[in-house]
Amino acid sequence: MRSIAVIATLAAGPAFASAQSPSPPDERAGDRYELVKSYETSMKQGEDSSGSSQGHETLLERVVAVRPDGLELEYRGPEPVSKKEGVSDWRFPARVFRPTSGKPQLINQAELEARLDGWLKKHKIPRAACGRWGFSWTAVKIECDPQSAVETIRSYDLRSPDLREGALHREEEALTPAALALQSTGPEGSTFAVRMEIDPEAVRRARAESDVVVGEIMGKPVTLEAAAAARAKERITGTIAVTFVADRTGKAIRRTKVVKLETLSDGVTQTDTASETLERRSVSGPNSRR
Repeated sequence: MRSIAVIATLAAGPAFASAQSPSPPDERAGDRYELVKSYETSMKQGEDSSGSSQGHETLLERVVAVRPDGLELEYRGPEPVSKKEGVSDWRFPARVFRPTSGKPQLINQAELEARLDGWLKKHKIPRAACGRWGFSWTAVKIECDPQSAVETIRSYDLRSPDLREGALHREEEALTPAALALQSTGPEGSTFAVRMEIDPEAVRRARAESDVVVGEIMGKPVTLEAAAAARAKERITGTIAVTFVADRTGKAIRRTKVVKLETLSDGVTQTDTASETLERRSVSGPNSRR
């Protein structure tokens, strides 16, 4: 199961285009979007062992203000089923300023810090537990850094990609960037695709970090150095394929990322595949489908 967790993490990593596109001119305060991330993973080891998982997550985006130098945006998760259930992630709603150039900036950090205090108290979690890992249905990190909200939002970003023929696209776990190729175009929009070779060291590093987490959860701690040394013997090859779909205005509305890995260790070959699709759907404003 650890390998599936690692490849899912790789597939979910933020993508970076060669340049950050300016805010579209038709953005208006009050526009709302639903950002839906769906994933599937599968693993096969030797002839007898296999596993798979699937799921989806949603983030809601609202344009708060359109400024000459960028956009002010608010992000929140789906509404809780009941008031008793409450909001499960104290980091949201989060308000972010997204400049036309540069990195997004968290605006309401003080508000998030106040919510964190209440969340820790409600769940009877001591401050000393911040940064630690536990297990319920899945591995859960006790996250206490408000800036981590920005990192989560980045993983849902479909505003940055520079979608044009020949534009360089980068993925953190790829060896080198590669140029986008126009696959098709029509009245509804265009499709661009790119394929890159995996960086084996990035995979080994992610797996070693996962081993540290698993050790903490299981009560059998292992250092990152020891975990990295154990993973060093693995022979890893693979590819990352990314496909973007843009609407007729050139804005990305869908990104599909497929990571395929083959690992040879102690004479046994393991094949991992992770597919993640991120869609941006307008739910209000001039771009609404309704």
